[in-house]
Amino acid sequence: MANTQSKARVLVVGTGGIGCMCSYALEQGGKADVTAVLRSNYDAVEKGGFEIDSVQYGKISGWRPANIRRTIPNIAEENIQPFDFILVTTKNTPDVRPTVEEIIAPAVTPSHTTIILAQNGLNLEGPLIARFPSTPILSSVVYLGATQQAPGKILHDDPDIQRIGAFPNATLDPGVGEDAAKRWIAVYNPTNKLETIYDADVKRARWRKLVYNASYNPVAAILGLDTPRMRASRHIIDDLVRPIMREIMAAAEACGVSGFPEDLPEIVIRGDPIDTAFKPSMAQDAEKGGFMEIENIVGEPLREGEGRGVAMPTLRTVYGLLKGLQLKVKESRGLWVPEFEEGHPYR
Repeated sequence: MANTQSKARVLVVGTGGIGCMCSYALEQGGKADVTAVLRSNYDAVEKGGFEIDSVQYGKISGWRPANIRRTIPNIAEENIQPFDFILVTTKNTPDVRPTVEEIIAPAVTPSHTTIILAQNGLNLEGPLIARFPSTPILSSVVYLGATQQAPGKILHDDPDIQRIGAFPNATLDPGVGEDAAKRWIAVYNPTNKLETIYDADVKRARWRKLVYNASYNPVAAILGLDTPRMRASRHIIDDLVRPIMREIMAAAEACGVSGFPEDLPEIVIRGDPIDTAFKPSMAQDAEKGGFMEIENIVGEPLREGEGRGVAMPTLRTVYGLLKGLQLKVKESRGLWVPEFEEGHPYR
């Protein structure tokens, strides 16, 4: 870790809407030297910087992180200083390679770097702990609303709220993860202007967010509808969204996460404003023909619940539909071939 007189070296992987606003917050705080990895928006940002319309910071024109690059830094090959923190804000699609742990591996310095996963869903930490056992892996449950409407053009319409804690890691003393989480909060929010909260109960925070993400996200992706239209229809809420929310809460309880208020689904159902045609991120990915985060947001809670005897018929059906849509994208990109090998049950 960098000493207290110097800035922490922070690598931000995935600088779309969320990654851009996190990079901006880090540089505003003055405690971080940010290197941002950009992909499809690199040319636009290199030329003109980011154009940001922010609910917190106002209109910002021509801003760039301190360092931008197209590719993940390779610490060994490029002979550069280790990163103290790697903040991952990319989509998490473990069913599509390269996976998160494969992408960031060249930038990780074991026993030095702390990795923060600002991604949704359950059980995303497992592959990273296996790959980097001596590295603290932090969970950031993000309630920051930011969308990249065009390359380098960001609409930030929900304030930056994050809950930070360490994922359990049997190879590390619990104090190591807690200390890393608190160091990260001190770098990210040194002036306490943001709502960046230390939360040791990582599992509960993630199940709570799944009440929305595992219901509205997949249903919106399958139907291609915004949340106000889903609510206006009535039956989409009654037949799909609310049943999934109830199934998620039952699965959480079976996993030892209890105490959610009984009316939580009714609160979450009405959470989005009805005067904007808001589409959850999974629906936006589907519309662009991109890969969706179906495994950690839908597949993992389904496996956790069903593995403990919880009936989850609505989520099971939705999961099957999502995997079919994902398969179409994989085939279009040459990642899946519809072949019937010897012994195939439906040949």
